Amino acid sequence: MRHDAIVIGGSFAGLAAALQLARARRRVLVIDAGQPRNRFAAAAHGIFGHDGKPPRALREEAMAQLLAYPTATVIAGEAVAARPAGDGFVVALADGGQEEGARLILATGVAEEFPPIPGMRERWGATVLHCPYCHGYEVRDRALGVIAAHPLSAHQAMLIPDWGPTTYFTQAEFEPDAEQAAQLEARGVRIERTPVVELLGRAPALEGARLADGRVVPLEALFTATRTRIASPIAAQLGCGFEEGPLGPHLRVDEKKCTTVAGVYAAGDAASPMHNATFAMAAGVMAGVGAHHSLVAGQRAAA
Repeated sequence: MRHDAIVIGGSFAGLAAALQLARARRRVLVIDAGQPRNRFAAAAHGIFGHDGKPPRALREEAMAQLLAYPTATVIAGEAVAARPAGDGFVVALADGGQEEGARLILATGVAEEFPPIPGMRERWGATVLHCPYCHGYEVRDRALGVIAAHPLSAHQAMLIPDWGPTTYFTQAEFEPDAEQAAQLEARGVRIERTPVVELLGRAPALEGARLADGRVVPLEALFTATRTRIASPIAAQLGCGFEEGPLGPHLRVDEKKCTTVAGVYAAGDAASPMHNATFAMAAGVMAGVGAHHSLVAGQRAAA
C-alpha cells in the first residue's frame, strides 16, 4: 500500500506530525526504531498539562491516540535507507521490507557526542543533564557543575545558579573572556580551570568530580551541552541540506518544515539548533501541516 506520508521516528516530533495527517484523513505510516533520545530520562518537564510524566508514558499514550485513527499505521522497526521513486519515495527497513509514500517526514533525532570523561554516559539523563529548563528544578539547591564542551558553555554556566551553587569547569579549553568572567562572578559561579578527569559515586548518582591534579570537587549534578550528530543517514542519502549549529549540524528547513528536497519534511532535534520536547512537538505539528498542504497542492496540480 502506498502511504500519503511516511514519518521516520516515533517520538514527540514524529507523533505530533503523524497526528495532523491522520486527522486530515491521510494514510500515514510511522516507522519507529524505539530509540528516542529521551529514553534515559525518568520524567519530562515543562510540557503544558504533562509536567513530570515519564517520556515513555507520554509516547505510549500519544501512540495509542494516533492509532485510534483508521488511516494511521505504526511499524516497530528501523528505517535504514530512502530514495526517490516516481512522485514519491521508497523507504527500506532493516528487516528487508520496503514502504512507499508520497511524502517523507524525518523525525530521526540526534545522538550525543560526550566529552571523554569516564562516568558521563552512565549518568546521562539522571545526574548528567543537558537542559536546565527540563531538569534543573529536580536538582535544585544541590552542588551543581557545568562541564565546558564548546564556546557557549560559559553562557550555560550563567544560567545554572538559579537552581543551585555552580562551578564552571573550563576543561582548560573554554576559558571565559573578560566580559563572561565578570558575568560569572556576578552570578556567584566558581571557575575551575583544572580539567575534570573522572566522575565519582555509584552511577547514576553523582558525588563529585576528580580533577587532573587529584583534587575532588563535591557535586550532585552536572550540566553539559554535548555536541550532537544526526542520528540517521537518511537525510544525507536524500541530499538534504544542513546548517551548522552551535552544538552540531541540523537539517535546513523552511517555515513549513520542508527540507531542501521537495517532498521531504523534517522536525525535532534533527531540524533545530535548540532541543526541547515542546519545541519538537510544535515543529512536528508544522511538518505534518506542511506535508498535508503539499499533498493538497499536488492533487490540484495533477487535476
